[in-house]
Parts: sequence; structure tokens; C-alpha cells
Amino acid sequence: MTAMSTAAPPRSPSAQRPWLVADVGGTNARFGLITAPGGAPCRVQVLAVRDHAGLAEAAATYLARHAGDMRPSAACIAIAGPTSEDGEYRLTNAHWAGNAAEVRDDLGLDHLELMNDFEALALALPTLGPGDLRPLGDAVPSGDAPAAVVGPGTGLGVAGLIRVGDRLVAVPGEGGHMDLPATTEREHRIVTMLRAEHGTVEAEHLLSGDGLARLYRLLSRLHDVPVEPLSTAQICARRTDPLCHETLETFCSLLGSFAGNVALTFGARAGVYVGGGILPRIWEVLRRSDFRRRFESKPPMESYLRAIPTALIVAPTPALSGAAVRLASLEFA
Repeated sequence: MTAMSTAAPPRSPSAQRPWLVADVGGTNARFGLITAPGGAPCRVQVLAVRDHAGLAEAAATYLARHAGDMRPSAACIAIAGPTSEDGEYRLTNAHWAGNAAEVRDDLGLDHLELMNDFEALALALPTLGPGDLRPLGDAVPSGDAPAAVVGPGTGLGVAGLIRVGDRLVAVPGEGGHMDLPATTEREHRIVTMLRAEHGTVEAEHLLSGDGLARLYRLLSRLHDVPVEPLSTAQICARRTDPLCHETLETFCSLLGSFAGNVALTFGARAGVYVGGGILPRIWEVLRRSDFRRRFESKPPMESYLRAIPTALIVAPTPALSGAAVRLASLEFA
């Protein structure tokens, strides 16, 4: 769902009146400026969410460092959490919450658009070039069919991209809270342990940053192996360690099953694209993993899924481009 807060409709960006674009997750907030129509985000900076009291404060910090005498006319901010039609927003995995109109007024903007972060990532798909993607399998996208994005980060994001007439429309959702698609005996045992701890088992419980560390801990219990607590970054860095490698392999397999479910839900014959901050760090593990086999392994739909391409998004700030696409769709001269 998208929330708009408008004093005036957005107009074309310029060097004097740029657009502010942002991608705000539970851990980091990425900001950039669009200084020309169709331009790429520039002056990109990443700020830690925990270091700022709220969205307006973080945006003001960024603008003070990078905007100089420029005053943005409009902004689009992608939020890792729900937004409402009346402009209320809340980060799912962090403390920021508020109202779009208040942020607009605090920053002196003519127009502020809030949207789901994976809605922005979906809108960015047409802007990605071959160098922004690493294919997982050999399938080729099917024309104007729907596409989908999924991504484990602080949480687990899901969105679709569909064509409506001559427009591409992003369809956000909260698919990360679907049930975890366990398939193997080992995965079912992990789910049993997880259910004993949480009472319910969502995909995000394992397919996220915290989830990867949780999966490592549960596998150590399963093998009755005493291990030191490791962070997500440490598990990724120690991928040659047997237990870390098993954790990453299991993570990729579960993600493949989840991505296949998303493909079936959206009819995403133009592809399922995986993003987030974890997977680029473990590309070699992902490429050799069971991800693609598990993606396709859904009887009786194997042939349908076999024709759907999958790829890893490696572009550094794609959601910023998606935020710019959103503003451009609203702009009038």
C-alpha cells in the first residue's frame, strides 16, 4: 500500500530542486538524490537506523551533508513495513513510526510518497541491466507476464510486478509472514524446534538476517554440537566451516522453495528475482545450492516452474531507482 502526502504534485527534478529517494530497512536507511529526469540516484549514503530518532531526523541529517543549497521538491521513501492510506507508517523490525504529512512538513517538501520497500524493488526491475543480475538457471523471461521479487534482509520481503494496460504496477504484500516451506526430514525437525520456541513458524523466522543466525543455532542443537553464538555476518564469512556451510545450504534450499511458492502465487513467468543484503555475500554457495531444484520441485507444476527464470539482484541500491520510478509516474510538467 502506498501513502501520499502532498502540498503540490511532484515536478521534474533538477539540480536546484532534486528529488529525494530513500530505502529504509530495519538496520540501514539509504538515501540519494535524483537531479535530472530519468537520472540515476547520486550522492548515495547509508545511515544506521539505530543512530537516528526517526525518519525525518535521518533524512535531515542526509540532506545537511549532501544537498547543500538544493531544496528537494519531492521525495519517495521506501519503508520496510506497512504504510496506510492516511499516511501512517511503521518499520516492522525497528522503532521508527509516524505520519507522512509530518515528515513532509519537517523536511519542507512539496510532496512525499511512502511505499513498501519491496514495492520499490519491484518497480526497479525494468531499470536493471545484465550487470545488475546474476542468473540462477537458464530459463528466459516470458514477455509481459508478471514478475516477482523476494529478499531476506532484516526481514523477508515479497512483491509482484504486473502490467495493467500500458503501465507496470507493483503489488506489495507481507509474504514473509507465510508459513515456512519445510520439505526434508531435517527441515521438519527444525520447524518442530522452532514451533516449540515461538508457537508458530513464519518463513521470516529463518529466511532473514536474524533467521540465519537462528538456523545456525537450531542446526547445532539438532547435531548436539556445542558452538559459539555467531552473527549473520560471521556465518557468511565462515562458510567453509562445516556447520556454517550446512546452515547456508539449508537457508538457500528453504529460500528456493519459498521463491517457488511466490512464483506460483503471482504467475511470475517473467521471473522471480531475489534481493536483500545477505545473498550477494554468499553467491557461490547460492549458485551451487539446491535453490533452483527446490524452486522447481512442486508436483505437478514442475514444467511450469522450469520455464520461469530466477536471478540474484546485485545492483547496490535498486530500491532507490524504484522510488524514482514511482515519482516519475506521478510527475507532471
